[in-house]
Amino acid sequence: MALYQKTISPIDGKEYVCRELATESHVRSVLALSQSTQRVWAQTSLEERKRICVKALDWLQSNQEKLGLELCWQIGRPIRYAKNEIAGVVERGEFMIAASEKVLSTISVAEKTGYTRYMEREPIGVVFVVAPWNYPYLTAINSIIPALLAGNSVVLKHSAQTPLCAERLVEAFEHAGLPKGIFQYLHLNHSMAESVVRSGEVNHVAFTGSVKAGRAMEQFAAGQFIGLGLELGGKDPAYVREDANLDSAAETVIEGAFFNTGQSCCAIERVYVHHSLYESFVERATQLVTKYQLGIPTEEETTLGPLVCSEAANFVRVQVNEAVAQGAQYHIDKRLFELDDGNSAYLAPQVLTNVSHSMRVMTEESFGPVVGVMSVSSDEEAVMLMNDSEYGLTSSIFTRDIECGTELGRKVQTGTFFINRCDYLDPALAWTGIKHSGRGHTLSEFGFDAFTRLKSFHIKHPN
Repeated sequence: MALYQKTISPIDGKEYVCRELATESHVRSVLALSQSTQRVWAQTSLEERKRICVKALDWLQSNQEKLGLELCWQIGRPIRYAKNEIAGVVERGEFMIAASEKVLSTISVAEKTGYTRYMEREPIGVVFVVAPWNYPYLTAINSIIPALLAGNSVVLKHSAQTPLCAERLVEAFEHAGLPKGIFQYLHLNHSMAESVVRSGEVNHVAFTGSVKAGRAMEQFAAGQFIGLGLELGGKDPAYVREDANLDSAAETVIEGAFFNTGQSCCAIERVYVHHSLYESFVERATQLVTKYQLGIPTEEETTLGPLVCSEAANFVRVQVNEAVAQGAQYHIDKRLFELDDGNSAYLAPQVLTNVSHSMRVMTEESFGPVVGVMSVSSDEEAVMLMNDSEYGLTSSIFTRDIECGTELGRKVQTGTFFINRCDYLDPALAWTGIKHSGRGHTLSEFGFDAFTRLKSFHIKHPN
């Protein structure tokens, strides 16, 4: 009996896509084909792999309007922003293609008389990419491009919310001429994904998702001695120092908190402001938030779409209501946002003050359009509060004193540290998290590490 997954669009609550889930026999055939074709792909020249990746990026770019509209309907991101994700995919892909020549070349060591010694990077085999719905193209491409460039095969499982993204990515590479079996997708439920990880047929799992699911992935992979990359949650802080450019800091923080309706692992979710700027910051932040247009995402004027589902929106509502009951003050009148009826996926944004770390809204990932703002008296207090979290993905400090800000950054427990910006992934820099935000890294030249193994050559010359 066939099983199906349905994608309910947050725009109108109706079914947008329906796909049959893979059968056990289909999963076995996909993994077997992935194993056999990878050995052939590994013998293909790097130049050929690069050529195919370039063509795939070209296809994605030429179809970004269509892909953006599909993304809008699948996750509710406003159409004015949705297609821009493809531009980010191209930026990251082009960086990794350019970096591959250096990263995948032979690694020389010091000369030694009578010997030749060097190292090469070999592909690890089959890479299983489990991608999330919130940035379905960007997060997936972080692993797909370097894995393919290194000579691996890839099996992609996307969220049930974004099945078309998996199909379009595979379509792009098929159009580029990638041999059959090197890059495939599977529509799977959670138990099926578990069986793939436990199958013994994959050599690395690149997972992006919740902390709870990340823990499960560790258990599924245990004892197999395979690679496991985990990009998990965040509760990312920003600190506005007393010397910060107030207008710039407020605009950047609010954009970093509310873009994609706050549904980003590296969204700003808590803000600490020096007491001398606190009232002015809150006033400026509130003004900025009231300018958002909560609306139907397919309409160009909409700047804030729905959350991915009503359950996600209600989770944020509970956090906000709890905080207010504990003494927090809200600054946004939700009546300004008529689509928020109190129970749908459409949720009014919110700025909270008089908050503390005794409230879930300041400690538990919200993944929605709410931010808490606290007043602090010193750099030391700000750093202490920034570090008071089980997460450590990104952190930001806003200051005119770059030297001081950099020194503070060395004290902040985080994977990526920003000064005067936030919520951005630079493909030249490693994307990584600490604590419950995950393990491993993607992007940068080091983004190839997870998809290769070093092989040493130690040759003694005769006589």
